[in-house]
Amino acid sequence: MGTLVGHVPGVGFLVVGLWHLYNHTRLFLLRPRSYVAPVWFPVRGARHLELILVIAGAAASILMELVVGPARHHPFDRDGAVPGDHLHNFEHASISLALLVYAAAAIRLDRARAPRRDAVAQLAAAAAFAQELMLFHLHSADHVGVEGQYHLLLQGVAAVTLAATALGVAAPPSFAVSLVQSASLVRGHGRRAVDARAPAERVLPEPRGRARAPAKALVNLQFSWYLSATVALVVVLYLRMCSLYKESRRSRSMCRWSMEMAMETIDGDDDDDKDVEAAKGAAAAARALGESRPMEVSRP
Repeated sequence: MGTLVGHVPGVGFLVVGLWHLYNHTRLFLLRPRSYVAPVWFPVRGARHLELILVIAGAAASILMELVVGPARHHPFDRDGAVPGDHLHNFEHASISLALLVYAAAAIRLDRARAPRRDAVAQLAAAAAFAQELMLFHLHSADHVGVEGQYHLLLQGVAAVTLAATALGVAAPPSFAVSLVQSASLVRGHGRRAVDARAPAERVLPEPRGRARAPAKALVNLQFSWYLSATVALVVVLYLRMCSLYKESRRSRSMCRWSMEMAMETIDGDDDDDKDVEAAKGAAAAARALGESRPMEVSRP
């Protein structure tokens, strides 16, 4: 916990969480009645960019944990055994490996056009988060004081992410589930990119005995403040995007109304050339208005 080596995935989780938060909100505002949450969001020109970045980040994290981090730059002892003081590196690398497996499986499922590929990919993501929660729980068994308290709070965040991901399999049209999952990625895993012990240890270095309780309380306060900041971020982003896409929805409504009026005019009076020309002009204007709506992110 004292260095950034074990928390490289936190930056990736933060980026993916913000990316999902933006796109889930955007997709819901564009299609509130037909919203279905995708597991990942393709990008035009680079369909699997998100999953490729997950694979690259996970691979980089594994290398950092098993090769760059150890003093000998080797994951094993000279006799081939796993060093006891490097077991936590293998635990962190195993979490990254689970995420790499999820991203690779999602790409393969999408390329194979397998039926129910979204549900299978969502289950693979849930399995990765379940493995993360299990390893966090076992990893925290020998942690006490400030570090143990922070691991305990992270287990709660990982449990929320796992629950939201599992619910997404049964209820893909639920925007609330997608919002909670994205926010939990931003809040919990983004925070892993920062060493949470540093502020507490500056105030109470190496807390022992009676000093341990105030240090743990300080960690609880930090966690609460970051949670409040995340909720504020989600609400502000949602309100901002509501205002941005309000004009888009209004333009599409005007487009549909103009085209309907144009068709009614054409069908009602085929012999009147002026009305036909006016109707065609209205239809052309409606089509031009419809083409001006924002470009949507492609979906799997």
